[in-house]
Amino acid sequence: MKYETLASEIMEGVGGKSNISSVMHCATRLRFKLKDDARANATVLKNNPGVIMVVESGGQFQVVVGNHVSDVYQALLTVSGIEQDGDNAMTDEGKKGNLFERFIDIISGIFTPFIGVMAASGILKGFLALSLAIGFMQESGGTYKLLFAASDALFYFFPVILGYTSGKKFGGNPFTSMVIGATLVHPSMIAAFNTMQSADHQMLYFLGIPITFLNYSSSVIPIIFASWVASKLEKPLNAVLHANIRNFFTPLLCVVITVPLTFLLIGPSATWLSQTLAAGYQWLYSLNSLLAGAVMGAMWQVCVIFGLHWGFVPLMLNNLSVMGHDTLLPLLTPAVLGQAGATLGILLRTRDMKQKGIAGSAFSAAIFGITEPAVYGVTLPLRRPFIFGCIGGAIGAAIMGYFHTTIYSFGLPSIFTFTQIIPAAGIDSSFWAGVIGTLVAFFFAGIASWAVGIPSASVQSVPPAPLSASGDSGSTADIPDAAGVQDETLQSPLTGTAIPLESIDDRTFASGLMGSGIAIQPTEGRLYSPVAGTVASLFKTHHAIGLASAGGAEVLIHVGIDTVKLDGRHFTPHVNVGDQVSPGDLLLEFDQQAIAAEGYDTTTPIVITNSDDYASVLPMATGPVQAKTPLMALLN
Repeated sequence: MKYETLASEIMEGVGGKSNISSVMHCATRLRFKLKDDARANATVLKNNPGVIMVVESGGQFQVVVGNHVSDVYQALLTVSGIEQDGDNAMTDEGKKGNLFERFIDIISGIFTPFIGVMAASGILKGFLALSLAIGFMQESGGTYKLLFAASDALFYFFPVILGYTSGKKFGGNPFTSMVIGATLVHPSMIAAFNTMQSADHQMLYFLGIPITFLNYSSSVIPIIFASWVASKLEKPLNAVLHANIRNFFTPLLCVVITVPLTFLLIGPSATWLSQTLAAGYQWLYSLNSLLAGAVMGAMWQVCVIFGLHWGFVPLMLNNLSVMGHDTLLPLLTPAVLGQAGATLGILLRTRDMKQKGIAGSAFSAAIFGITEPAVYGVTLPLRRPFIFGCIGGAIGAAIMGYFHTTIYSFGLPSIFTFTQIIPAAGIDSSFWAGVIGTLVAFFFAGIASWAVGIPSASVQSVPPAPLSASGDSGSTADIPDAAGVQDETLQSPLTGTAIPLESIDDRTFASGLMGSGIAIQPTEGRLYSPVAGTVASLFKTHHAIGLASAGGAEVLIHVGIDTVKLDGRHFTPHVNVGDQVSPGDLLLEFDQQAIAAEGYDTTTPIVITNSDDYASVLPMATGPVQAKTPLMALLN
């Protein structure tokens, strides 16, 4: 339930269900194909606290929500009634944009559904390579064989998996294209290919036409083209066949026509294209691998920002399929870890608790290969850290390019990439170049961002006000008043029991992420103003209110834990945004018993969201407290 409100707001922001042609998700973003982009309101979505960023690129309207994107996606399907089985179909009304935008849309639609398990398989391959290199496992051992089969299964049966996602993307029956993919890697076809390699093999024919057998395991391009052909056959066949027979005759004819066509024409042609692309990439890379690394390391995150990075995925997979290794994917690791380093620099430097909280969670995601929260939430808004991350990525990738660092399994560029660049012959100079290049990118971006990534005015340290033995503040004449705030005493807005903020059952408030303060367990449902000032915000669900005091304090009062889910029930506001209030004025009433009856805790955090502007935020009461009596002291 907690994601349904956000899903509803996103659906409204993109113009409603009627404006959605299709929707899917990748690691951090919802990718919409809209019928009319003008009906979407990107500004409203960007201002939504649950949305990190909105990007319009590649023919898609992309809403970045973070690592919980799959939960938001499922909630979106629930509230919108969109059928998941059809959400990737490239319908006629969804075909818009130039050829490049449509290419990016097709590629992302085919590969995003299984990108997570594909990365997991690659990581497992890397750890197995590391286990062999350090002698922890033996290739002949049962443990290794079992885990290797698990790591290799996805890649070996790639045509089957891609058959399903390609069929969905092209609007055909995905199970028909799965059968076509399975035919490509059927044991009898692999055996025929092996037989063809012998000098005395006998040519096989299909209706008198010689068959060229190829090893299609791990291949990418042939099944995508075959799935497209099958989907194009499906629509006219359904149109001419009677409803009583089309359910089994359409798949029958699609398979009978497409499978021979794939082995006779599509497969050999697509294989030639695959080999040409791999050879072309290798030729370009060999011209100047150092420059190739610098360019990819610098520009990769720019491609990620616009969602254009999917265009490189088929090339990397094709290199692995044709050559058994890839030199492009390793160049991206310094770019990713460069942004992680820049985020860590901001985390260590900033005094803004909200920014520190965002940077902390974004850093942990970035080191595992998911950089959107770091880029959109931390480095890009500050500009300089993003640039430092790109520069670090360019330097690190140039080092890797010069030493020809190579990867042997697919995965997200992350700290796990170190295990995937171990050659079968054992650790060599290219491996150490990969490690050193990545560390250079990480530390360069981190140190530069820590040193000059934030304007100096934002990180000046304000010394705490000295306290006398009685707890009264000492002289503050020599303490700079950088924020222009004044000493102030806040009254208790509630009658109840005051408890430490860190003891409440809400991780966001308890961690201090929102600011310092105190919490009250109320005994009556009347909330009063603790300060003289202005009502700065009133949540539409009426469960929380923000005040700007005359002394410069920004006060947030959040009645209850997770009470946003009540959608305004049991709350009665008595003020509006912009109203002037005095200490003790009634702000709102709430039915404490009704809220508790619905299973919600009414413990109320009172936090100073600009706590960093004060030297001290001191609780003045613990235990039983009466409304309109002193509660907190703010000392500048």
